[in-house]
Parts: sequence; structure tokens; C-alpha cells
Amino acid sequence: MDEEAEIRTAKEAADHELILAFGRLQGAANRLEYILGRALEVECGISHLVFEVLLILGRASEPGLSMRAVAQEQVLTTGGATRLVDRMETAGLVRRVESPGDRRGKLVRLTPLGEETAVRAAKVHLENIKRYFVEPLPVADRQRFAEDLRILSHTARDVLPRLP
Repeated sequence: MDEEAEIRTAKEAADHELILAFGRLQGAANRLEYILGRALEVECGISHLVFEVLLILGRASEPGLSMRAVAQEQVLTTGGATRLVDRMETAGLVRRVESPGDRRGKLVRLTPLGEETAVRAAKVHLENIKRYFVEPLPVADRQRFAEDLRILSHTARDVLPRLP
């Protein structure tokens, strides 16, 4: 890819290889987010964001995660994470518990319904990932593509500021 190409017009900007490549990545991510997120809503009654929080909490196990940790993982404000967890708590998917290390703090953990919902949604999600994300790619490129995405994700994560 020609990274040194000078851009003098809007057409040259729009046709630049790297700008096109990033646009395709963003477009694919947005379309896949819609397709896979819609399937979770229709088949499981939860949004993709709720599913992601269920996965984060499932990964964390006991004793749970602080609201700050949930926010950091999802790149949300702590207020946004609190509102999301409030809705999830109302739906019976999570509960707040006392933090063993801080009597003033609360941790969020999955309820049995949250655990069941995470498992059911993961099965739906996995089938759709295979169908729309993996199967269109050449078999020989799949593992390298997954590794490249991991590298990009971690690099971007490491550039983001940590929440106070």
C-alpha cells in the first residue's frame, strides 16, 4: 500500500488505499454489529451491549466487577455503565453485591438468569459469527485474520486513557 501518496483533492482522499481499507473495516464492523445484534435481540431479547456485559461478568466470575471495571471494558462512562447495569438488574440478569475489599463499594455479578441468558445468547451468537464472519473468508486466512484483529484491538485499547 502506498502510504506516501499525497492527497490533493477530495477524490484522491476518497480513493486512498488506506482510507478505503479502514472504511471497509468500519463498514464491515457496523454491518456485522447490526446483523449479529439484531439476531440477539430477536432470538434472546437482549442487545449486543447487554450480551457483551454478560460475557465480561462471566469472564470475571466471583466476586464480580466494579462499575468502573465494567465501564472501562465497554468504553462507557461510569454513568452509562450504571444506567445499563440498572436495566440489567431490573431484568434479573445481574445483581449488585457488597465488595469484600471496600464496604462502600458494590460489585456486579451474574444472576442464575444472567448466566442462562449468556449461554443461550452465546450459542446464537456463535452460529452467526461462523455464518457471517468466518465462512466468507478463505480457510487459509482465518487464523491470521483473527490474530490481526487481536493486535489491532489491543493496540487501540492501550492508546485509550484509563478511567480515573
